[in-house]
Amino acid sequence: MSGSDKKVGVVGLTLFDLRRRGKVGKLSMVGEHLHKNITQVYNSLSTSFTSFPSDTTARDPDAYKAAIDALAPGSAITIFTPDPTHYPIAKYAIERGHHVMITKPATQLLSHHLDLLSLARAKGVVVYVEHHKRFDPAYADARHRARNTAKLGDFNYFYSYMSQPKAQLETFKAWAGKDSDISYYLNSHHIDVCESMVGQDWVPHSVTAAGSKGIAIALGCDERTEDTITLLVQWRKARPTTLWEESQRATGVYTASWTAPQKAGLHSQQYFHYVASKGEIRVDQAKRGYEVTEDPSEIDRGGLAWYNPFYMKYAPDERGDFAGQGGYGYVSFEKFVDAVQEVREGTATVADIDARGLPTLANTIATAAMLEAGRRSLDEGGRSVEIVRSGENGWELR
Repeated sequence: MSGSDKKVGVVGLTLFDLRRRGKVGKLSMVGEHLHKNITQVYNSLSTSFTSFPSDTTARDPDAYKAAIDALAPGSAITIFTPDPTHYPIAKYAIERGHHVMITKPATQLLSHHLDLLSLARAKGVVVYVEHHKRFDPAYADARHRARNTAKLGDFNYFYSYMSQPKAQLETFKAWAGKDSDISYYLNSHHIDVCESMVGQDWVPHSVTAAGSKGIAIALGCDERTEDTITLLVQWRKARPTTLWEESQRATGVYTASWTAPQKAGLHSQQYFHYVASKGEIRVDQAKRGYEVTEDPSEIDRGGLAWYNPFYMKYAPDERGDFAGQGGYGYVSFEKFVDAVQEVREGTATVADIDARGLPTLANTIATAAMLEAGRRSLDEGGRSVEIVRSGENGWELR
């Protein structure tokens, strides 16, 4: 059981409601238990689905293959599984001509990201990375303002911080430090936000990473588990046309932690500071101006808490129906579903979807490069890892 404020879930609830609205049809899933938290809460919202493996079958790590093989051509899948499994599941689906949504990070290796992109283009399918912070209204507005370089000026500095409480390490203990890290899990949000703000004009050039240890290990996690990871990224102009632009540099500092205090009152600190040559932007989306104070009870620790209904609003409407369609977590899914439907109907191409700036594989290459470069830097004692770009998709790490 997660200690977060999202116990009802996001993926299943969103897709069940999108089905109610007629935007998706038949649903099949690998591993969900939803009747109590959804059907009994939201006016008998149907949570029916085809289960893989079946309820009478033992655990099967390859169940996704049977689920994908059972789909009609041109269907869509969502992947919300541990990071190392993203690539093989996505590749299996893309090879069979299905559209794919992958939770962030899309892959842990840049080479895998580029391989999926090449395969998706050959198959003509949408592959979308679920970077939902792009659709947070404050972040989206900030991105729009940052792109107005005539008013705000050139990118110069970006600092971000995102955290979750130590309780999450209980949820993730099976893979924390062994299969993935907190940078892939949380820094991926703000690295993508920064790329979406400046990526049309700037490219990351090098990454140096540092990590702190001790807290997670003391809580029983693998000895490789970092508590907090910071990536220092040097950015350069993407297409310099003058000697001045050739010399320009910008700095990005991205920090993520999963060892925040247990009773911090909120599930996730999340803020950034963007500095440009003519102005700056500060966004703090942790408390949202909404706080609840409760006495302790047998089922809850009580105290002061800050909730985030702007991501997922779980309160039903006056008729008892789910009413969270405006939450940016929900919006992220709906944009994927709508994009897939347009491509299926022939009213848009995959290139059209990419051109809109949605977080597709084509629009998140730099994020994949920075995340892997950060992991390499940590594994190699803090060495600065260079990101080399040649052409549109010619990316490599050195």
